Amino acid sequence: MPCHTKCTDHSAPQREASLRGLLPGRARVLLGLALAAALSALQLVSNVAAAPSDTPGPQSPATAGGAEHHVGKVVLLELITFDLARAKLFYGSLFGWTYRDVGAGQAQYSEAFLDGIQVADLIFRTAPQDSARQPSWLTFISVGDVDAAAASAASQGAKILVRPHDVPERGREAVIADPQGSVFAILAAASGDPPDVLAAPGEWIWSSLITRDPDSDAAFYQSIFDYEVFEIPATDHSEHLILASDDYARASANSLPEGVSHAHPHWLNYVRVLDAAAVARQAVELGGRVLVTPRLDRHGGMVAVVSDPMGAPFGLLEWPEDRVKGSTQ
Repeated sequence: MPCHTKCTDHSAPQREASLRGLLPGRARVLLGLALAAALSALQLVSNVAAAPSDTPGPQSPATAGGAEHHVGKVVLLELITFDLARAKLFYGSLFGWTYRDVGAGQAQYSEAFLDGIQVADLIFRTAPQDSARQPSWLTFISVGDVDAAAASAASQGAKILVRPHDVPERGREAVIADPQGSVFAILAAASGDPPDVLAAPGEWIWSSLITRDPDSDAAFYQSIFDYEVFEIPATDHSEHLILASDDYARASANSLPEGVSHAHPHWLNYVRVLDAAAVARQAVELGGRVLVTPRLDRHGGMVAVVSDPMGAPFGLLEWPEDRVKGSTQ
């Protein structure tokens, strides 16, 4: 049963029945509500697990940060790709990203920028012989203490894929597979986290955990990031949970579709766009694929899931400015 006080056995997350009154006037809370109806369709995306690496990562934060820290906020996205040049061309053409190249040989990576703000890192890895492993986006979530968070995760059945380590000018990080297998990373950024502002078109705006058991996975992430967990009613048998901190919806946990044998838990991240259908068509023209066709969510915006030419999936989400103005009145 859901508990309304702090859960102690991690069998179910601490949950409130409604967002009303607890998270007032927040654009990202409304975003969470808007996404809930559409995510059941988006769960049909191909499954991808991020390929962890024990070679040094990029040397700077993904976005302009400051002294503030927001535990539980997605603060960095890293693309692990087998073709760095083609990935840069694809995302640059699709979203207008520009790049600063760093490293050489097997340690190649590029920092991606939009209007001078860093939005992602793209990292080259040699394609493994195991054809089941595809390029993917790795989701970094902010923590205050990486070592403590990693130890807590391991004690609950998670696997530490890359042990806690320091990255100069960036902070301390680790890569983890949660108890159901979804791969994510934790980061304590040396320069602080980016502020809570609405993403511009071409920036990341939302992250969703697609999992077999949203209840137990939400409890796991709650224990690490101290999330508040809210349930969004669904018309089908699936679950839609919102993970919130600092009075902002940070991400969602959603059921994997039933009857899809090849599906396994994974994180899926969304870029804000002005026209999801047009961007999906352009992605195909650039060599990508449409995995979930653009469709209307309950609040009138379009969502879709596509993959880049190497197979890394990501979402497209429309979020008009007038929704934000209405939510802050």
